[in-house]
Amino acid sequence: MKIHVFLTHPHVACWNFQDRHRDRLQAAFPDSRVVPFLHSRDFLAELEQADVAVVWYFKREWLADAPDLKLISTPAAGRDWIDLPGEDAGGNLPAVWHGGFHGSMMAESVVGAALHFVKAFAFSAEMQKKRKWARIKVSEKIESLYRTRVTVLGFGRIGQAIGAAFKTFGSCVTGVRRTAATPPTWFEAGDQIATPDDLQALLPQTDHLVLALPGGAETDGLLTRELLDLLNGSVCFYNVGRGNPYREEDLVRALTHGKIRHAYLDVFDTEPLPEESPLWNIDKVLIQPHLSAASPQYLDLYVEELIERLRKERFGAAG
Repeated sequence: MKIHVFLTHPHVACWNFQDRHRDRLQAAFPDSRVVPFLHSRDFLAELEQADVAVVWYFKREWLADAPDLKLISTPAAGRDWIDLPGEDAGGNLPAVWHGGFHGSMMAESVVGAALHFVKAFAFSAEMQKKRKWARIKVSEKIESLYRTRVTVLGFGRIGQAIGAAFKTFGSCVTGVRRTAATPPTWFEAGDQIATPDDLQALLPQTDHLVLALPGGAETDGLLTRELLDLLNGSVCFYNVGRGNPYREEDLVRALTHGKIRHAYLDVFDTEPLPEESPLWNIDKVLIQPHLSAASPQYLDLYVEELIERLRKERFGAAG
């Protein structure tokens, strides 16, 4: 088996394939050949020899140079960057695997933002700069996640990890998804799975609204201005999925009209977020540049998952 790896990222160091990742993958499959590439031109020049391509993105025109390719594996959870013909195009297309390990890291980011909001850390930092022992003022802003109502819009693997993290603080979780699913084992009385049709009833009673939705036509504009208007004004809003489920102007309106108390935004419909976006200037908004899954262990977790899947799916035979 020839495993060709092209995993480089120009900005985020933890998303670059390192020697330790190569060594771990090679040790797991000693009869195979793991070849890392730093540049797309070198990767494409030898793609015809690959059985497995490990990449961030793959263009459909590359298939013509990959006659033996059986598998495309990407650490990314989103389906945005692997561009292959549809099944109706005919021919034997390679299998595509997406990373499924992101949940714990993204849950850390969302719950971290939630604690930042409810424990008044920003206000405490402001008082610290002023050397103020503002015990009364700070205490008046401190709240708890205990018995708060958390609605997770997009209750797949990542959404369930986020819900489980809130659950450790005693929150009540509602997972919203289009298709039926078996409730997670950590569900208790009061937790539920709902559908998007239930949002009109759910949103006015939600304390923390988390979006962990994939991109695409099915989620585009799902959270309309009318639905945002149903938020109760004390809600904390989080988006770690994609930026397309609402229009930025509608979110800005909800923020400036008092429908949302705090917002943690990690993803946007246009990235990088343009400098002229009004979101930059809204104090109640905490912005991160699409990094909710960033972690020093990111590719270590991915390689471990890839090895397990390759063994399970019997791609591990020597080629």
